Amino acid sequence: MASDLPKTLSQDELKTLVGEAALAEIMGSIERGEIIGVGTGSTANKFVDALAAVAGQVKGAVSSSLATTARLQAIGVPVVQAESVEKLGVYVDGADEIDPHGHMIKGGGAALTREKIVAALADRFICIVDESKCVPVLGAFPLPVEVIPMAAPSLQRRFAAMGGVATLRMKDGAPLVTDNGQHILDVRGLKITDGLAFERDVSQWPGVVTVGVFAQQRAHLCLVASAAANGGLGGVRRDEF
Repeated sequence: MASDLPKTLSQDELKTLVGEAALAEIMGSIERGEIIGVGTGSTANKFVDALAAVAGQVKGAVSSSLATTARLQAIGVPVVQAESVEKLGVYVDGADEIDPHGHMIKGGGAALTREKIVAALADRFICIVDESKCVPVLGAFPLPVEVIPMAAPSLQRRFAAMGGVATLRMKDGAPLVTDNGQHILDVRGLKITDGLAFERDVSQWPGVVTVGVFAQQRAHLCLVASAAANGGLGGVRRDEF
């Protein structure tokens, strides 16, 4: 006998749901002919998938990674270089964690530097996540820090002094190389209660290119997909900061 209980949405289905919600949220910007900013990662990919339905209406997009650039071009969205844009009305991207202040950890997809650059151009950052990414305090997800390779050992020691364990991110048996030609340290064991102070301080360490705390470029709106919403059919809530 089939169960009468509603099917619980998978994480992939939740990402699809919130990607579609983000498109609905920014349709006004698209209709006004604004260039939009697009992030990187599996949830941002779902936003690009949704964007395909209106690709012909999109004047252009600034991409935060080579991977996203390829995905946008595949659906026919013109990609504009960040250096040619003075500002963006909106930037849409996911997060590895987001706290109640709209501060985020980002960089699981290794694009944190370009993501922070594009986010800084935008008047409004719309973060799109499933409910598992909402946390009371940042730090359960390993903090990505893009670094100049020669500085990695000294930076590992500095993180150890504050109670963190920083390991070099590897890919295919070798250190991962970012789109910027640098390496990434993933730092475990931190609790980041003051995102603004942490981002400011670590950003000053010699050899740090970008720290994956987004507090200066925090989210203005977070769209959160929840499997429990709408009687178990799934829904999206709006958290504004």
